[in-house]
Amino acid sequence: MNKHTQTLQQAFNEAPYPVGGHGKRNAGVLLEAFRNVAAETDSDTYGSGAIIEQFQAEMADFLGKPSAVFFPSGTMAQQIALRIWSDRSGKTKVAYHPLCHMEIHEQNGLRELHRLEPVLLADMTSLIALADVQGLPDDVACLLLELPQREIGGQLPAFEELEAIAAHCRGRGIKLHLDGARLFEVLAYYGRSAAEICALFDSVYVSFYKGIGGIAGAILAGDADFAAESKVWKRRHGGDLISLYPYIIPARHYFKERLPKMEQYYRDAVELAAFYNGCGGAVSTRPAVPVSNMFHVHLQAPKETAERAMIRIAEQTGVGLAHHVNAVSDDACYYEVSLGDRYPGVPKKKLEEAFRLLEQLLNKQA
Repeated sequence: MNKHTQTLQQAFNEAPYPVGGHGKRNAGVLLEAFRNVAAETDSDTYGSGAIIEQFQAEMADFLGKPSAVFFPSGTMAQQIALRIWSDRSGKTKVAYHPLCHMEIHEQNGLRELHRLEPVLLADMTSLIALADVQGLPDDVACLLLELPQREIGGQLPAFEELEAIAAHCRGRGIKLHLDGARLFEVLAYYGRSAAEICALFDSVYVSFYKGIGGIAGAILAGDADFAAESKVWKRRHGGDLISLYPYIIPARHYFKERLPKMEQYYRDAVELAAFYNGCGGAVSTRPAVPVSNMFHVHLQAPKETAERAMIRIAEQTGVGLAHHVNAVSDDACYYEVSLGDRYPGVPKKKLEEAFRLLEQLLNKQA
């Protein structure tokens, strides 16, 4: 980590008006979630007990699936989902995007733990389209779709495209799994309920620490047999902890608190992206108009130049635009923006000042 990166993180953390997220991830998240929990509340025990069973039932109903299982991590849940569909079909190939979490963040877990062979669809800048799916070989057990596709800025296919892909998969006997880590965040854009979206998929994963802002944890949902089998695999993976209530209580608390705010987070992202895109050709967002509460900001500037600009903006205006910048090339970089509870607290005058300064700094270096 270079000195500019360290200074940027410090400047963002100390800025009075950080733009993204819900706030610092510290013990306060737990304290707030547990504030109204009675001391005599029983814990779950190895996946059983009222606290876990009630939450699983609530999430199954919300997602429109017969059953749901709480997992300590999405990585575990998704690998298990694809393993189940592979075992049932007798096929060892599964398909997903080249920038799928399984492909770039899990140390080859799907291959090493389950001996499954990925088939990569689309290129690194595009969404998986119906034409890609139509070209799948017959020995693919399952297709995974991520909504939104995080690594390319949170892009989404049209709902009609999703319906066409689902129909094609059903016709060929290919199971369809939803990486819905940020599913809650896209409901406003699609204008549909979670159950309506999930009806297109055979199995669904959702996360409780991204837009929801919990500590950790995930739900894997599907039919009753699928859920029962996933519980066996959860035990095999070591995920059947003696108690998961420290994760379940915050997940339930922040789900109820923040789900109604998701549309506002989305509207805020559209507003903020317009500020970025108004800075001129050196700055652009992907997507140009966000489809959820997240998007990527691309800068035609070296990483260190962008970091210095972000530090200057935080110090001069108090607005923290980014805490980490990724290099794309020697002359280009990007960072991710994900909006939550903090954005409404940024004064518009301060925001306008920050973007005027951003435009000046980038034009100066150009």
